[in-house]
Amino acid sequence: MASDSSFDVVSKVDRQEVDNALGQAAREISQRFDFKNTDSSIKWSGEVIEMESSTEEKVKAIWDVFQSKLVKRGVSLKAVNAGDPRISGKMWKMTASTDEGISQENAKKISKLIRDEGPKGVKCQIQGDELRVSSKKRDDLQEVQRMIREADYDFAVQFTNYR
Repeated sequence: MASDSSFDVVSKVDRQEVDNALGQAAREISQRFDFKNTDSSIKWSGEVIEMESSTEEKVKAIWDVFQSKLVKRGVSLKAVNAGDPRISGKMWKMTASTDEGISQENAKKISKLIRDEGPKGVKCQIQGDELRVSSKKRDDLQEVQRMIREADYDFAVQFTNYR
């Protein structure tokens, strides 16, 4: 009797890649002509990323630069959420945070998709902020991964621990 094969569905962000993207964005902002004399900056502020500049348009431009750096480094934009620009004194500010872990309701959505449309014999277990999918056939697991990718959820998904 063959043992079950399994994989985990997770939503994680590589903090080092986000940090590298932030460093690249900060360098570009400090060198670009359109950001000269606008006191524009992007930096970590605890667990959130803080962007500030003299105008609302410049803050949005900083966000665009940061997004392009994230994409180049392979970080999903679904994992980074930015707030709306707000004025604070004379400066416009905007904060962004990274989302990690699959919420209970999102895990239930994925589980329901697998139960309803997935191959027979595939089992799902919600384990904290991740979802374990197991089956006797590896082909079924690959089919489930394809289905989850095509479902295009509003959060980032990765597959780990494939055995």
